[in-house]
Amino acid sequence: MSLQLPIALAVTFALGFSPNVSTARAQQKSLTPDQRQVVDTVNTIFSAVGAEDIAKLDSVIAPDFYIFANGMRFNGDALMTAIKALHAAGKRNNERVTEPDIHISGNTAWIAYVNKGSTTDASGTVDQNWLESAFLEKQAGTWKIVFMHSTRVPMATQENQRK
Repeated sequence: MSLQLPIALAVTFALGFSPNVSTARAQQKSLTPDQRQVVDTVNTIFSAVGAEDIAKLDSVIAPDFYIFANGMRFNGDALMTAIKALHAAGKRNNERVTEPDIHISGNTAWIAYVNKGSTTDASGTVDQNWLESAFLEKQAGTWKIVFMHSTRVPMATQENQRK
């Protein structure tokens, strides 16, 4: 069983210091404050797992959170366990929300986006994209991720899109 998860599960550095953040933020200038908070919440899950910071992860996920990734279901604890195993194996992911499509109705929101990033291990770095979505609820004024789904875009498909 491969533990390589197709979601930003291992960010090598905090998103706030990523050179890609300015590009991602430029793409999102037309977002409303709530839409920006939704994007920031999803990006926070990426930085939390990259830093193996369970408190940070818990700050953006609902108590009943789960994700479908790599053909499996993970809750927050299982997700962090899988990430720690990836890190121990020398694998890191650097990922971010791009092309967000956000819909908000009251205290619920859903977002679909292209997660553009890379996977790094001893053999080098490979660019990778995932098609992802999340459902969020606003709880006590803060967006919390209830559910996520991630599908890795096959490398052959990515190569064809570049041509």
